[in-house]
Amino acid sequence: MPAYNAVQTLEKTYKEIPFDIVDDVILVDDSSKDSTADIAGQIGIRHIIVHQENKGYGGNQKTCYNRALELDADIIIMLHPDYQYTPKLIHSMAYMIANQVYPVVLGSRILGKGAINGGMPKYKYFANRVLTLIQNLLMNQKLSEYHTGFRAYRADVLKSIDYNNFSNDFIFDNQVIAAIFSKGYEIGEMTCPTKYTKESSSINFARSMKYGIGVLWVSLRYLFQKKDLQNKA
Repeated sequence: MPAYNAVQTLEKTYKEIPFDIVDDVILVDDSSKDSTADIAGQIGIRHIIVHQENKGYGGNQKTCYNRALELDADIIIMLHPDYQYTPKLIHSMAYMIANQVYPVVLGSRILGKGAINGGMPKYKYFANRVLTLIQNLLMNQKLSEYHTGFRAYRADVLKSIDYNNFSNDFIFDNQVIAAIFSKGYEIGEMTCPTKYTKESSSINFARSMKYGIGVLWVSLRYLFQKKDLQNKA
């Protein structure tokens, strides 16, 4: 759980986690200004890491994944503690990986009507659809979205990509997907309802623009690298 100022939503997110299959919960507090880490301890989270300085969304995930791999996890699921994504899908996402259907599974807000019904702002929905269309064309894939924060990975997939050298910013998520496709893995998707409230994590318009440009650059680099490998072959 990559956390930042999650006091208002952490407990209700945690209570929906299916502990019949979840062995450990890791929370990384990215130098929150509230008492996120204290609440995490009070509700029973055993693995709590606090960044003394804010490392960014990507930097937070790096710490999460590194700790999960240290604990010898078989399946690693990223769940935001802002209650935007339902933990109730953890069963289904883990099942797809455990039964060797897919090595990576994304909880998609776009499949079905989860995003709109959940209150995703229309401009974000439109930007998501446009970016995803362009990314699919550039990367020759068919994902419904590249921008979800609900993700499940088989441990060996994370070990096979050099994620610690990726960006510490939001573009980290797209770099991970590009690296996974570059390694030849397939990614499965599952429709995921979502909730947009004032507590939900979000980025402002300026950072959204920076993110969009970064997404396109990651996709173009993927395309160029693929063509280069084909030419060498």
